Amino acid sequence: MIGVAPPAYDPAAPTTANTLPVGAPATVRAYVAELFRRHRRAFLLLVLVNTVAVVASMTGPWLLGGLVERVSDGVAERDLHLELTVGLFVAALAVQAVFVRQVRLRGAMLGERMLADLREDFLVRSVGLPPGVLERAGTGDLLSRITTDIDRLGNAMREAVPQLAIGVVWAVLLLGGLVVTAPPLAAAVLVAVPLLVAGCRWYFRRAPAAYRSEAAGYAAVAAALTETVDAGRTVEAHRLGERRIEQSDLRIKQWTAWERYTLWLRSVLFPVINVTHVTVLSSVLLIGGVFVLQGWIGVGQLTTGALIAQMLVDPVGLILRWYDELQVAQVSLARLVGVRDIEPDAGDARLAPDGRDVHADRVHFGYLDGVDVLRKVSLQVAPGTRLALVGPSGAGKSTLGRLLAGIYAPRDGRVTLGGAELSRMPAERVRAHVALVNQEHHVFVGSLRDNLLLARTGATDSELWEALRAVDADSWARALDDGLGTEVGSGGFALTPAQAQQIALARLVLADPHTLVLDEATSLLDPRAARHLERSLARVLDGRTVVAIAHRLHTAHDADLIAVVEDGRISELGSHAELVEADGAYAALWRSWHQ
Repeated sequence: MIGVAPPAYDPAAPTTANTLPVGAPATVRAYVAELFRRHRRAFLLLVLVNTVAVVASMTGPWLLGGLVERVSDGVAERDLHLELTVGLFVAALAVQAVFVRQVRLRGAMLGERMLADLREDFLVRSVGLPPGVLERAGTGDLLSRITTDIDRLGNAMREAVPQLAIGVVWAVLLLGGLVVTAPPLAAAVLVAVPLLVAGCRWYFRRAPAAYRSEAAGYAAVAAALTETVDAGRTVEAHRLGERRIEQSDLRIKQWTAWERYTLWLRSVLFPVINVTHVTVLSSVLLIGGVFVLQGWIGVGQLTTGALIAQMLVDPVGLILRWYDELQVAQVSLARLVGVRDIEPDAGDARLAPDGRDVHADRVHFGYLDGVDVLRKVSLQVAPGTRLALVGPSGAGKSTLGRLLAGIYAPRDGRVTLGGAELSRMPAERVRAHVALVNQEHHVFVGSLRDNLLLARTGATDSELWEALRAVDADSWARALDDGLGTEVGSGGFALTPAQAQQIALARLVLADPHTLVLDEATSLLDPRAARHLERSLARVLDGRTVVAIAHRLHTAHDADLIAVVEDGRISELGSHAELVEADGAYAALWRSWHQ
């Protein structure tokens, strides 16, 4: 059966759909060892309780073997001490029942605690990553790790790890009991070892890579579906529905091909395990029978050995079953702890800006090797300046804004704040001086107050209301039933996209950075509301350095300085009046805006 060819599957199924790295084996082993060190007391207690339960379970075969031995020796019925034997057997069953319950309880508790640690570690580590890394990771990969991989690991942590530990202790103790009670029969168990080793070696040489490909395939499916949903209006506008469906179908086909392949691997392994179980019991009975006929062991020893050999079926099956489950979990664990292979954004703690001027000096940047989005970009922004970045879509405006905000590091050149290079400063220090607000926004599940306090934990309610007033959100916020205490987000009060964006801008007011990068920050508002909000923000932003990225040219009209970005370069730089008078690219944009 092992030589049967696998079913056809697509070799082009993606194996590197993720952008975040997958943890190396050394990283995974180090993390697992760290988890066990954190919970070593609970783990040792689980082993101890399991040991008591297994020893109690072997009492029955030992008592029955002794009884059979005495009967075969012709001991009189009155000397068999049946009452004592039955009493000990019942007591052993009671002890076994109590401690088996403790094993299950403590195993589940240990699994839940390790799973909680894993979730917390992944979140803390992910939040500490450089912002650019998370931006490039892609929604699909992050979503599949946070949902699917966590779900797969949930079962492994709750059951597989404790059950595997239980199975190993169980098997070792049963083998030890077999050696003690019937030493000659211990060798009979080894008859099935070659078959088991061959089957497991064949399976485990193929399973890890197959499960990794399966997980990567699912990430590709999630990415394709998420991108289609997020860009639904664009897909409809450009009539790309059929193309997106074809791509999703292809990804699903590739993923299910790997699913079928891993299922086929299991369909080969499990029959091998069943044959192994039969072989163990058969060899013990056949070899033990010969030994009894030769007088090398007694009938009681054969009875005890056969019962213990039969009991070995459960722990061996348990080990292989949950070890197979761990192959799936190992892939998910590697994907989750892969973030540990990324160097943290520690930066140089000694670097601190000496001033507020922002300077980009001959900057080159690209998302792909050898393909630069920005080329030889130089820009000086004095403190308090309102700079507008304008230009056609895809010219590099948002990319330049992220460089000025310290989200990305240039491939070549330098971006500095007060003389300190942003890419070398710790992220927390950068965020204390520079903030980025883009088209994306998020409302966390909780009260409106909690959503605002994320920006400044010590803010008072009056300061929160002042921030809401600054972005014209206090009127609808005061109309809420519980005011700042109103639950918002999923399951709470449903905020409109415009209201959610106002909350994001209110957080900006509370954070109070001296340099702001606004990337289409009012894009979700209608033009009249956006204009009104921008005028309100103008009072709040007075005295701050503001870099505004917008297609609405009235933002550029109000700016002190305008930079026109075309094909990854700054083609024009000056005030609105100067650029209109120059009659260049900006003047053409301005005329088209007013037509």
